[in-house]
Amino acid sequence: MSKAASAEKAAPAKKDASAKKAASAKKAASKTSVTEKASKGAAAKKTPAEKKAPATKKTPATKKTPATNKAPATKKTPAVKKAPAAKKVAVAPKKATARLKGTAPAKAVVHPPGDESPTALVRRARRINRELAEVFPYAHPELDFENPFQLVVATVLSAQTTDLRVNQTTPALFARYPTPEDLAAANPEEVEEILRPTGFFRAKTKSVIGLSKALAEDFGGEVPGRLEDLVKLPGVGRKTAFVVLGNAFGRPGITVDTHFQRLVRRWRWTGETDPDKIEAAIGALFPKSDWTDLSHHVIWHGRRICHARKPACGACPIAPLCPAYGEGETDPDKAKKLLKYEKGGFPGQRLKPPQAYLDAGGKPAPPLGAG
Repeated sequence: MSKAASAEKAAPAKKDASAKKAASAKKAASKTSVTEKASKGAAAKKTPAEKKAPATKKTPATKKTPATNKAPATKKTPAVKKAPAAKKVAVAPKKATARLKGTAPAKAVVHPPGDESPTALVRRARRINRELAEVFPYAHPELDFENPFQLVVATVLSAQTTDLRVNQTTPALFARYPTPEDLAAANPEEVEEILRPTGFFRAKTKSVIGLSKALAEDFGGEVPGRLEDLVKLPGVGRKTAFVVLGNAFGRPGITVDTHFQRLVRRWRWTGETDPDKIEAAIGALFPKSDWTDLSHHVIWHGRRICHARKPACGACPIAPLCPAYGEGETDPDKAKKLLKYEKGGFPGQRLKPPQAYLDAGGKPAPPLGAG
């Protein structure tokens, strides 16, 4: 057979195969179109569940609350109040006394950092004592006395009252009962009448008569010069004992009275509140030889300048060294008006003060009932 005849026989076969493929493609296309129409129809047709739940129904969450109805959208908010201006922190002056010329300006803080080293604390505490020694070179016990017996009685009477009131009361007491034996044998009612101005006169009468009897019976009418003996006397504690030891016998002691307690905490020398613990803490900062004079310096400063309620910060000679500067009045002119006793031009607390006090311009106190 020739090649031309073979080609003619193959041509009809190819035509039949092409025709079959075209027919298959046409059927597939028609099925696809039917499926798409069915899908469109199903999508357009709503199910029963869709008919029961209308799409436009509002949910309860969209309802307006009464608060929303009452508060109109255009309501203006109240004006915001301006915060008060920040209080300026008081800064201690650079100079307080002549000895403070080289002192660096105090930091602008009221309270010192809590990380002051023990060495720095000792230096600052002793510096304060030196400055106070220059301000009050004539500092002394502010109770009138001529012997240890008068001093121990006057110190017992000074509880819950002023030294001035005691000094105005004791002249009559000692004039009538000059010795421990005399006071031990006294009529309590007569002693009470004399001591009435000092307050708590019944309890004080019992104490001074009791300690006088103890002195007469146990110590031969003499005031003992030892701490362990003094604290055995009625009405005599460590504070009273140290006053007597330091000022009548020249033996060092720290007198922790209310002024002393307040100032050593204000100066951050200690955070203790118990008098015995304060005594131990402050004693560790100073040599023993300084204890008696230190007590006088601190107590005098507390009475005259560094008061409990209104410290005269603007007139304070140790302002650059004080961590509590600014707690009181810082204006110099206003602060001067807060000074008491000789610093403020007023009489002191003793009727018969030492000559050094008078030489420094101090004025003796008036007797009881005067002016």
